[in-house]
Amino acid sequence: MNFSTIGYTLFLVFLGIVSFLTKEIVTFVMLCFIIIILTNIHNVLKGILEKLDKTS
Repeated sequence: MNFSTIGYTLFLVFLGIVSFLTKEIVTFVMLCFIIIILTNIHNVLKGILEKLDKTS
């Protein structure tokens, strides 16, 4: 587990607490989906960049 994963986890816990206190659970769930999707896209693009760097 690297620091970015720990950071994302802490950020999601913070968002969860705030959303629970403000009664906006649906918004929290949607933000979680968006963060997960963006993280996956970022990881895929990093993998493609590493493959391109190896072939160059």
